[in-house]
Amino acid sequence: MDTQNNLFSRRNFIKGTSSLIALSSFGAYALDFDYREKPFKVGLIGTGWYGKSDLFRLMQVAPVEVVSLCDPDRNMLSEAGKLVALRQKSKKTPQLYTDYKKMLAERNLDIVLIGSPDHWHALQGIEALKAGAHVYLQKPISVDVMEGEALVAAANKYGKVIQVGTQRKSTPHLVEAKKNIVDAGLLGKISHVEICCYYHMRANDNPPLQEVPDYFDYEMWTGPAPLRPFDGMPHRRWWRTFMEYGNGIMGDMCVHMLDTVRWMLDLGWPNKISSTGGIYVQKDGKSNIADTQTAIFEFDELDCVWNHRSWGTPADPEYPWSFKLYGEKGTLSGDIKKYDFVPTGKGEKIHGDVLYEREKYPEDLTEKDIELHAAPATRAHMIDFLNAIHTGSIPVANIQEAHISTASCILANMAMKLERPLVYDQKQRIVVNDPEATQLLQRTYREGWQHPLPKMFE
Repeated sequence: MDTQNNLFSRRNFIKGTSSLIALSSFGAYALDFDYREKPFKVGLIGTGWYGKSDLFRLMQVAPVEVVSLCDPDRNMLSEAGKLVALRQKSKKTPQLYTDYKKMLAERNLDIVLIGSPDHWHALQGIEALKAGAHVYLQKPISVDVMEGEALVAAANKYGKVIQVGTQRKSTPHLVEAKKNIVDAGLLGKISHVEICCYYHMRANDNPPLQEVPDYFDYEMWTGPAPLRPFDGMPHRRWWRTFMEYGNGIMGDMCVHMLDTVRWMLDLGWPNKISSTGGIYVQKDGKSNIADTQTAIFEFDELDCVWNHRSWGTPADPEYPWSFKLYGEKGTLSGDIKKYDFVPTGKGEKIHGDVLYEREKYPEDLTEKDIELHAAPATRAHMIDFLNAIHTGSIPVANIQEAHISTASCILANMAMKLERPLVYDQKQRIVVNDPEATQLLQRTYREGWQHPLPKMFE
């Protein structure tokens, strides 16, 4: 644990973030080295929507060679191979795999991107590290707290860079807001934060059971998670509606905003976490994630309150998925497309907008399902990742900080389930004075799969 604390100290984290800010002129990011003579060899696990999106952003900012793709859906895998070949300078189609372990064993990869469903993130991240690769890992990093602890320990052991897809830290207008408003002291003392998501993003259907298509390896897709009766292809929205595979809207959307607030205000672990909620309105479908939830993350003299509803109207229609920092001198509201600072007195209001890069990257305009507002942030995130690999520095979304944000959201779900506040002791890896909650820090894997534990890497 001493190694972990030294490697991921608050001072080192701030040093890691400074490289991004130094490279940023509110949108002008660049690599601080040149490796064109020997491009990194890249593999992608999970060739669905966001896996491909992350890979394409990496390909836009660096001359990498994509040599392998992996997915248990052979149709989606084949399509991804064709799309990558069209974008690659070499025009080569990557080697295609349905088993990620085989891919990692056969290909000597420099970088592995992981865009699989949440229940795979920790296992595949650890295996990629063991294979000698640097890792770009989608959030959340785990579906239980001990997975996250194991991933942090593995990163320390193998000495590779992990950048996590909490790209709000690389979102140009939010970097601007942090520097010019928060760090400049315009808010004064901040003692209350509100974060929220009111998107109607919870699938609530009742599809019938059906045969698994011959092109889809449902056993491999499920992996360590419980094997649900097959009721249709789980891609995109359907798997996110089940706690078997993730952490609900809390783990999907709160993790972004909580991580952003922690970064902006330099916050560590919450002192205490409480939560209430459940399925209050949307009761007629198979979905088992909460449609309504409130959580309070308590820090020193600051409460951060999360709310989500997948029904009704947002509390503030201008900021349906957002954060609001309440300071003695004013309020800062921010989201994926803008920010607004409103002072308490006669001072000047400040507004900032998302950066788009349509002219610089015209291929964005023809990419299916691209999030145009997020593309510049992800490109900057990839550049920060590559610079960290080159310099050995700590990336802006390093694994320790991502673990805190992920685990805090998991603990909020646990607090909702147990109907009591929880205090997590990260050094002892227990919930203080709560043996029942401590047992929930590690969930049961399906037979045939071994749950990773931090002691395996220490």
